[in-house]
Amino acid sequence: MQRKMNGMALFNDIAHLFPITNPTWIFLVVLVIILFAPLIFNRIRVPHLVGMILAGVLVGEHGLNVLSRDSSFELFGKMGLYYIMFLASLEMDLEGLKKNRTRGIVFGLLTFAIPFVLGYGVGHWVLGFRWDASLLFSCIISSHTLVAYPVVGRYGLSRHDCVTIAIAGTMIALLLALFTLAGISASAEGDISARFWLGFALRCALYCFFIFFCYPRFTRYFFKKYSDNVTQFTFVLVLLVLSAAMSELAGLEGLFGAFLAGLVLNRYIPRVSPLMNRIEFVGNALFIPYFLISVGMLINVRSLFDHREALFVVLVMVVTATVTKWLGAWATQQVLRMKRPEREMLFGLSNAHAAGALAMIMVGTQLEIAPGQYLIGDDVLNGVVLMILVSCIISSLVTDRAARQIALSEASTSKGEGQDAGNEHIMVALNNPDSVEQLIDTAIMMRSPKSQKELIALQVCLDNEHVEQQKKQGKLNLERAAKAAAAADVQLSTYNRVGVNVVGSITHSMKEFEASELILGLHHKRKLTDSYLGNVATELLDRTNRQVIIVNYLMPVNVVHRIIVAVPERAELEAGFYQWVERVSRMGEQLGCRIDFHAHPDTIKLIKPYIQNNHPSARTSYAVLDDWGDLLIVTQYLSYDHLFVLVSARRGSISWQPAFDNLPMQLMRHFSNNSLMIIYPEQFGQAHELSFVQPLPVVNQAPVFENPFHLKSKTSKDHADGEQVD
Repeated sequence: MQRKMNGMALFNDIAHLFPITNPTWIFLVVLVIILFAPLIFNRIRVPHLVGMILAGVLVGEHGLNVLSRDSSFELFGKMGLYYIMFLASLEMDLEGLKKNRTRGIVFGLLTFAIPFVLGYGVGHWVLGFRWDASLLFSCIISSHTLVAYPVVGRYGLSRHDCVTIAIAGTMIALLLALFTLAGISASAEGDISARFWLGFALRCALYCFFIFFCYPRFTRYFFKKYSDNVTQFTFVLVLLVLSAAMSELAGLEGLFGAFLAGLVLNRYIPRVSPLMNRIEFVGNALFIPYFLISVGMLINVRSLFDHREALFVVLVMVVTATVTKWLGAWATQQVLRMKRPEREMLFGLSNAHAAGALAMIMVGTQLEIAPGQYLIGDDVLNGVVLMILVSCIISSLVTDRAARQIALSEASTSKGEGQDAGNEHIMVALNNPDSVEQLIDTAIMMRSPKSQKELIALQVCLDNEHVEQQKKQGKLNLERAAKAAAAADVQLSTYNRVGVNVVGSITHSMKEFEASELILGLHHKRKLTDSYLGNVATELLDRTNRQVIIVNYLMPVNVVHRIIVAVPERAELEAGFYQWVERVSRMGEQLGCRIDFHAHPDTIKLIKPYIQNNHPSARTSYAVLDDWGDLLIVTQYLSYDHLFVLVSARRGSISWQPAFDNLPMQLMRHFSNNSLMIIYPEQFGQAHELSFVQPLPVVNQAPVFENPFHLKSKTSKDHADGEQVD
């Protein structure tokens, strides 16, 4: 008896410590859950999203009462919901959205209409709700939240067609539900006149105008002016929260504003950029887990056993919400002729009801229909909260299974794709500190996601009296390159070489690491006698047959609005033709911008099907450029935020022509105010052998042994104290 009393006393001593109120300990418990929930639930093959929610149930006030749901959970939880919607639109393939907009509208209407109609009938005739309470119940089950979207991201299916359709349908269903909710609220307050709807429409129109007109201009200006990573990340968060706050002022939910913010910023944040990596990291590591835990803490499982009526309400709600959302996905499958895994993906992503449903039900608990009587009672509130738990679990499990099936199916059908990725090994030559991040960003965007080889950053220091100073600067450049690559989660090897000849060191390094191509910055002239490309780049073209890409950005890469590509005649006959087409296509996809090809009709016939087959999401257009002498015609299409890509050729190659002799003067006169990329495709044989191949006779052609830029090649001795590549 005494032992039992001692045990009770000990339990009481421990119990009075809970719930934890100290902010440090609260944050510690949350971090422990975020750390161990995925580890534990992955072992039993249950999506860790379910683990987060169940952990919230366990530690919440309706469970073991370890934590109280204070303002921090409300704040971080709401940010987590915004983050889910923001990432969904930020990672969305906008070209795929345009292509699938009709199918997205079909799914959105079906996944809203079927649950709405059946939900109203169940609420009115089965649960005995009033007509307005039945409408509110219909809004709750017809809308949904993309709680399971992080599962899709883990499988790399963010840009899959069925995922794009699901996201588009989510926004349509949510928007229709919010409009209906606004009408219910106005009706309960006695103000459902045309004046109300006109004001509501005007607020929404002004809000959308501000987001779609002002946000792009703010973003372009800010990204061009400020390149600091932390500053850019903070700027993105400001735009996200501002959009959510303005959405609420307009009478919509904040999660709708978060989605629109991501839709606008999608264009300016490449998927493989350091900024995108930071956004995903913060969301997946902190905000989204906080949201899932906060949802779990709302759930009161005990209420099921307190009242039999509450259990009946919960069962009806769960069955109605699940069946109607499945019917919406099934009907979409029949109409659009989709496969079974795609139907399961639609159902999985559209089945979860979370904070959006909770916000709607809270509106019902605050609408007074009679003195002391509200539209929604406590039983219905508890039923909706428990419906959230069940729907989130079902959504996570179904989405995980569907994503796995789709990923395996795509892996089996794409074995022949990306064969170039195995031979791809990109090297970046550094020298100018101002262009380090831009060169690395270019390499990252051109790199195949299937490539198993790391990027190579090379810094060459001349062995002269300034070698120690050059080595220190080179070390700083390589550290900056490593940070830029690490921020994008890309492996990078750095090498600081000392040599008596810059060109020799670069070419030897390319052979040593079997580099498939070289990216370097454009030489900045220091003397009037310097050439446009610089002596290093000119001799590199003579010494290697590999692809060489020379770039000069006048603005951040992610602000590029369009890529204009000028291609010479017979470029399709070069050995590296598809290699540079692949690199430009990848870059256009990552930037989300249009690629305009100006080329000969025979060349366009090969470029167009290649991009359609390998990069269907790339936006392209084609224009005929018959005569290379008419290159200046391209200037009418160029703007300050465009990237001009010039596909050139080494002397003696198949696509070389005498008009290339005038390129340096043309580039300096007419393209100096544009970001520029010059591509020299890979050639058969060694470059120094190609320079002596006799091309077909052309009238007034310059001697074939001359350098295309009228520069004499220098020996290694001449380069001992010469320039370095930028």
